[in-house]
Amino acid sequence: MTRALARGRARAEGTLDLHGLTQAEAHERLLGFIRRSHGAGLGLVLVITGRGGGEGRGVLRRMVPHWLGLPGLRQVVLGFQEAGTRQGGAGALYVRLRRRREA
Repeated sequence: MTRALARGRARAEGTLDLHGLTQAEAHERLLGFIRRSHGAGLGLVLVITGRGGGEGRGVLRRMVPHWLGLPGLRQVVLGFQEAGTRQGGAGALYVRLRRRREA
């Protein structure tokens, strides 16, 4: 799976675009998107952060990996890595989600 992701051959089952959002807005949307995606049984999603520009270059690009490791998401996020060039490269992340446990 990792090799397929690196080559851009894996298909994300859902996509979240965070372009143009504040940190607070992006954090809230990321939490909801990851929780809904996990609840729906998705295994691979794409989160587009953008590469950033201006003085605060790439704030979301830096913050999203941090947020994915926080306790609220750590339980459902299996891992993440930079997307392939065709899917956004340094401005996007593939996020792998754990399988849902049936009660």
